[in-house]
Amino acid sequence: MISKEKEFAQLIKDNQGLIIKVSRLYTNSLEDEEDLFQEIVLQLWRSYDSFKGNSKISTWMYRVALNTAITLFRKKSKSLPTNELDINHRDFIEDDDDKQQQISLLYTVIKTLPNVERAIVMMYLDDLPYKDIAENLGITEVNARVKMNRLKKVLKEKMEKNA
Repeated sequence: MISKEKEFAQLIKDNQGLIIKVSRLYTNSLEDEEDLFQEIVLQLWRSYDSFKGNSKISTWMYRVALNTAITLFRKKSKSLPTNELDINHRDFIEDDDDKQQQISLLYTVIKTLPNVERAIVMMYLDDLPYKDIAENLGITEVNARVKMNRLKKVLKEKMEKNA
């Protein structure tokens, strides 16, 4: 029989992309991204026993990850503002590939969205069904669809403006 720790470690390994995406979208530096990743894993571990299987494991993980990210974001926004250099290690990687530049621009534009909209876009880009997006955010499936359609227009405008 697999131990709980090994089972959890495998779960994190299998779904680390989800955690990385949330961490990347709610932070502005590699250090903060790594800290948020660790905090999300910690919160997943703390709530692992409470997962009852009523939803998909990825839906549960998204919910924990987003709640952790938003909670930390709110805590930071209440602290004293500091001037931070907006330099990312990825900015120094020379890559002529237009696709990589578009992805980078998309992440930059997504980061300008409010928390809930950011979460909707992230889950949409991960091909989650609207039903799962709605369940994660506590909104109706129709509302998730409407919000995403509006967000597509907003993102397109911001991408064109920043291109």
